[in-house]
Amino acid sequence: MVPGKPSDDDIKLFRQAVDDVKRLDNDKYEPPRKRLKAVPRKRAVPTPEPGADMLSDLEHAASLAHSGGALHFERAGVQQKTLKKLKRGQLPIEAELDLHGFTVSEAQAAMARFFQEAVHREARCVRIVHGKGFGSEGGVPIIKSRVERWLRLRPEVLAFTSALPKDGGTGAVYVLLRR
Repeated sequence: MVPGKPSDDDIKLFRQAVDDVKRLDNDKYEPPRKRLKAVPRKRAVPTPEPGADMLSDLEHAASLAHSGGALHFERAGVQQKTLKKLKRGQLPIEAELDLHGFTVSEAQAAMARFFQEAVHREARCVRIVHGKGFGSEGGVPIIKSRVERWLRLRPEVLAFTSALPKDGGTGAVYVLLRR
């Protein structure tokens, strides 16, 4: 036996051990996505009676529900190549926030903390899962319509678009952040 070279018995044993192993269809490695720490939620606070602002949200949410609900926004000056990558889900997601089960006020506070942390970490692309509104009263996506409004108002948001079906479809958005 030559040092560093396996013996015939070792080769035979190895082949027996891996005989039924099948090659993977996709052998590309994707590193795990970084996730921000979960923020403990406080108990739900009763929502106030609907005012004019809430009624306009309901109207907007209802129109989102009937239109299929795809969201899209871009600020002037964002490169088209980058926007295409965002729409195709080709930018690495560096942080994610899931708003399922949140009240409007909880969602707004969670988003504020999330963006503060994402900007601090210099994240470029994040995903926000807002849901499709099926669990809401009347199936109207209230959180989704609010998320759309809040994202448009945030100066660090350059663009956002509904996610691909594998990442939540119209129940989530990819968000491109300013560096």
